[in-house]
Amino acid sequence: MKRTTFSVVFFCKKTKLTKKGTAPIYARITTSGRSTEIYTQCRIEPEHWNQRLERCMLRDPVSTQINGILATYRTNILAAYDSLIKEGKTLDCFAIKHRLEHAAASSRMFLAEFSGYCDKRQKEVGIRLTQLTANKYHRLLRYMTEYTREQYRKDDLPLDAIDYAYIDGLNTFMQTAHNCRNNGAVNLLCCLKNFILYAIRNEWLEKNPFRYYKMKVDRTNVKVPLTKEELDTLIHKPLPNDRLARIRDVFSFCCLTGLAFTDVDHLRREHITTDEDGTQWIHKPREKTSVMSRVPLLPHPIALLRKYERDEACRVRGKLLPVPSNAKMNAYLKEIATLCNIPKNLTTHCARHTFATLAIEYGMPIDIIAKILGHTNTNMTRRYAKISEANISREMKKIGEMLHYNVIHRQTKGRAVEALPLVCVYSIVSDSRSPRDVRTARAARR
Repeated sequence: MKRTTFSVVFFCKKTKLTKKGTAPIYARITTSGRSTEIYTQCRIEPEHWNQRLERCMLRDPVSTQINGILATYRTNILAAYDSLIKEGKTLDCFAIKHRLEHAAASSRMFLAEFSGYCDKRQKEVGIRLTQLTANKYHRLLRYMTEYTREQYRKDDLPLDAIDYAYIDGLNTFMQTAHNCRNNGAVNLLCCLKNFILYAIRNEWLEKNPFRYYKMKVDRTNVKVPLTKEELDTLIHKPLPNDRLARIRDVFSFCCLTGLAFTDVDHLRREHITTDEDGTQWIHKPREKTSVMSRVPLLPHPIALLRKYERDEACRVRGKLLPVPSNAKMNAYLKEIATLCNIPKNLTTHCARHTFATLAIEYGMPIDIIAKILGHTNTNMTRRYAKISEANISREMKKIGEMLHYNVIHRQTKGRAVEALPLVCVYSIVSDSRSPRDVRTARAARR
């Protein structure tokens, strides 16, 4: 392999003296016998320059500042040389000089790169994510622009300047200046974290500023699903007007199919199929992830689809159910909960949690629930399927039956209890005498 030599020397060029008697200081970069010079923008009187030490001999503030600038130049030259080695590029003095002169122009700016990333995510709408998710990235860009101008007095920052302090300050800024709650701020910071990982994969960043930053989600506002009794009450409760009845029908349809609000809103006739056995199914890709949901329809959802089959408003909009906006539906669900005496915060997404919880309660395997909900990972399904008291009671009864059997088996020493009369079994379990005394007493009774 060809050996490459490298050296850096600072010198005072006495041939370019000014009228004030100062000479410019240059840095000479030499690689494998070839050299080039870079002007450091510093000048000094030649008699004050020490060529052996490559520094100014005076100790006044100006000379001290010049020595500091030269030390910074040496550090930048070594950093440029090291980066060329890591990138596998040509190691010559001209490449190092070019890297130094274009360092400011080639450095990536944080907000500019994030704006480009937002445009990239916008192009993925309908393919990898929804419009609502893409809107979050643009909203975060607006918050970060305001925060950078207020906190750093700049329009943009270098990408490698983003650190732990910036993220923590941004989190506080969103919760104070824009009244974001903890979970909302964490949701936006997850978008920033996705961009940071994208920058690291593209080798724009070396360190991850999120490495030690903990984003804790507040679990106090967990969606509480409906029980079977509450769902029955909601379905059969007479409501005072058609407005609430239509909302109740949409909500109960979601509770019995597991569809999210946006999925039931985009439900069309082509998503309903019938198999060879005559069972009607919903085969629809999820709007959020495009993962296919496969839902066999129960009698009540089928009745709801037939009820609105000839509804004029649904036919005009090309929908199967009268789905309003998400905000209106959440507001009307509060009225329905009050009329049904359900002390829970009903939302559109509560229906999806209700379906998963009731399915677990009736013994449906978690893998089947994941297929119905359109999840690719059962860990996400477990967040939806809450363990109800009925599940706990059923499993506790199984343990009780096993313990009861173990007591009988131990006291009868493995004899076939089924062959004994039921009265004898209870007497064996409850009798504190030894088995020999029990057999003697039994013979005496005969």
